[in-house]
Amino acid sequence: MAQILERDGAECVWCRRPLEVGLVHATTEHLVPRIKGGPSWIENELAACRRCNGERGHRTPGDWFDECERRGWSPNRTAIVAALESLERAIHERGGQRRARPYVASQLRRLRD
Repeated sequence: MAQILERDGAECVWCRRPLEVGLVHATTEHLVPRIKGGPSWIENELAACRRCNGERGHRTPGDWFDECERRGWSPNRTAIVAALESLERAIHERGGQRRARPYVASQLRRLRD
């Protein structure tokens, strides 16, 4: 968790609430859900508050990003896209992840500016 918070900042990437001990519980969330072929690699994890992690469920990052904006939040597009790009590089370097590759590519197309 410490590495993820250092990389992404100490806030939920979705709702931007500060992640502090005792106030807003920090969780690690899989960017590409395990059920959709996402690996258990640090490149596939984001810092999210428990509420966002639970409510997102298995929605794609793009779908949840849109829902967050509908709720009036300002999700951290830069951190989310950077995590997707990092995961894409890791998959390329390590190989495998047949199911995750097209998922990552489609989310990058959707979320890049």
